[in-house]
Amino acid sequence: RGTSGCRNPTLRYDAHLTHRNLHIVFFFLFVCFSTSNNQNVFLQSLQIVRIAVPDQTGALINQSAVVDQQNDLVTFSVTSPANQTSTVLFDIKHGLICYKPLEQDSCLLRKMEQSDYDNVHSLLHESTHKSHFQLSENETQRQTEFLGVLAASQVDVSTLEEPLQALCRDRSVHWTRRAKGPGKQRLVYFCIDICFPSNICVSVCFYYLPE
Repeated sequence: RGTSGCRNPTLRYDAHLTHRNLHIVFFFLFVCFSTSNNQNVFLQSLQIVRIAVPDQTGALINQSAVVDQQNDLVTFSVTSPANQTSTVLFDIKHGLICYKPLEQDSCLLRKMEQSDYDNVHSLLHESTHKSHFQLSENETQRQTEFLGVLAASQVDVSTLEEPLQALCRDRSVHWTRRAKGPGKQRLVYFCIDICFPSNICVSVCFYYLPE
């Protein structure tokens, strides 16, 4: 599942969202807010945004996200070449990012930093004007972030806000913390690549910290 070392993580997730996955995301968001008295307004606030960007080999990667302007939520579905989909939820109102890898039995949580707000706001603001973005390889900035998973720091799902509860209801939830890298003794567990209209692509790589 992982690759040894942190210099060249190879297990990356493509950003291609199928129609089936879009339906899953819409269903998840609808369930989150099904108790609202204004469901029509909620549904109208949803937008699908598609982002196309060449990878480092020149192959075009298509990525999609569901943007909920009303509730300050952005939900990415990131699909790997093996057709395994991870969900990444930006809960801007509460300042949290939740990663839900499909093939894992846990959700990974972290607090948003200023760079996260800047990246996701570019998506929230620009999606009101257009729904498709074509990023240029020459202009795209690529960044790598390492997050250590705090296996002993399990979160009580019932204490989370409703969008996060709905996403991780059947899983354990663990906090993560930013690190410089896993070092030679650690394995990069997996990476998720997310691109934004601001011409920034972030590869978020996870590894487990000792308990």
